[in-house]
Order: sequence, then structure tokens, then C-alpha cells
Amino acid sequence: MHMARIAGIDIPRDKRIVISLTYIFGVGKTTAQKVLKEAGVSENTRVRDLTEDELGSIRKAIESYTVEGDLRRETSLNIKRLTEIGSYRGLRHRRGLPVRGQKTKNNSRTRKGPRHAASNK
Repeated sequence: MHMARIAGIDIPRDKRIVISLTYIFGVGKTTAQKVLKEAGVSENTRVRDLTEDELGSIRKAIESYTVEGDLRRETSLNIKRLTEIGSYRGLRHRRGLPVRGQKTKNNSRTRKGPRHAASNK
């Protein structure tokens, strides 16, 4: 019993292949469906029932997408670039505040972290 490895990731064996592929960073449901169509593999096949040929064609199809390490690197380089050129978005990243124009009076706890003691009130 070996694990199916695609793009350097062990994908779950007992799930349908279309779901298993989404465990790869940068592959969602739509991309998974496109990849399987390209590889000519049925979405309903369980990972454990795949043949080596099918696995190979899935690997080949995924090569045309930016996934995992490369995608993480690309994302962090994009953020680094914004930070270095000192753009508004770069400053928001630097300060750990929301980047996409949300209000920060009430929400955005995910970006700001736990509440600090209320000041001067």
C-alpha cells in the first residue's frame, strides 16, 4: 500500500480523486476538474483505484499549473515587492492590517490579532 504522491504531496487514498487533488496548495475544485478532464480520468474514481498511467497523466496535467512551493514563493515575493516599493498595500502588509480596503473600526481581528486593553476611555 503506497501513498499517491502528486506535486510533492501525499493525497488521501480513500477519497474521490477530484476531492483529493484539492489537498494540493493552489488546486481548488475547478482546477481539479480541469486537470482530470485533461488527463482523461473520471472524477468519481477513488485514489486507491487509479492506475500508474492515470497517475502519470494527472501529474503531467498538473505541471502546467503553478502549485505548492512555487506558488507559495510567488505569493511571498509579490508581498515582498509591494512592501519594498512602499505602496499603500505594502504598508498595510507591513502593519498587519487588512489590505483590501475593509474598515477596521469594528472587525478585522484576524489581521490585527487579539484585542489589546482598551486605551483612554
